[in-house]
Amino acid sequence: MTSTQEQAPASRRNEKVGQVVSTKMQKTIVVAVEMRKAHPKYKRIVRSTKKFYAHDEQSSARTGDIVRIRETRPTSKLKRWSLEEIVRRSALGQIEDAVLPGESIAETK
Repeated sequence: MTSTQEQAPASRRNEKVGQVVSTKMQKTIVVAVEMRKAHPKYKRIVRSTKKFYAHDEQSSARTGDIVRIRETRPTSKLKRWSLEEIVRRSALGQIEDAVLPGESIAETK
């Protein structure tokens, strides 16, 4: 065998990039992925959004972050994706972390 045959093939698992919409569950995030597609008849770009439940082991993602998720075996009834990486952090998440638990943003102003 040559060294090119010994290398692992590229993963065929699906990957998607989207925005974190919710982090209210333990070790689970909800990611909204926006798809843009031309309308078959009118040729106008149509936007559609679909939500995916993804497993976040360290609970590191925050609301508003842009993340990459990867398809995995089913983890629960709705979870079929796992968090691969956080592409971009949200400024909104940093503001929420600065506010003490039990306080709202309106009370701090």
